[in-house]
Amino acid sequence: MTAAAHPVLVVEDDADIREVMVEILESAGYSVYSASHGEEALAQLRAGQRPCIILLDLMMPVMDGWTFCQETQKDPALASIPILVVSAVSRQDPRNASVRAVGHLTKPVNVGKLLATVQDHC
Repeated sequence: MTAAAHPVLVVEDDADIREVMVEILESAGYSVYSASHGEEALAQLRAGQRPCIILLDLMMPVMDGWTFCQETQKDPALASIPILVVSAVSRQDPRNASVRAVGHLTKPVNVGKLLATVQDHC
């Protein structure tokens, strides 16, 4: 299966960072859709979008990444989607204790690590 057959969801409030991440993933052959905060991403998932991985910022307006993770855990269909945290928030932040994630990349993101993690799950 090609990378394009596996959509990736990028949830990032900073438009510039979101656009760059989308461009990086699309240039690697992935189908990408995005959301500017957790509530928008949750609405997309509840409407039937099923990415192979979610790239999630933590500090966002409307619904932050921690709340998004809590909400996805309530729905078995969403709880199984891998989440890669991509944030300026340190992995050691105590708020991350409840975050179920397959990895944590700190901004600025190492593109090689980002693509390798996505490839591992898509």
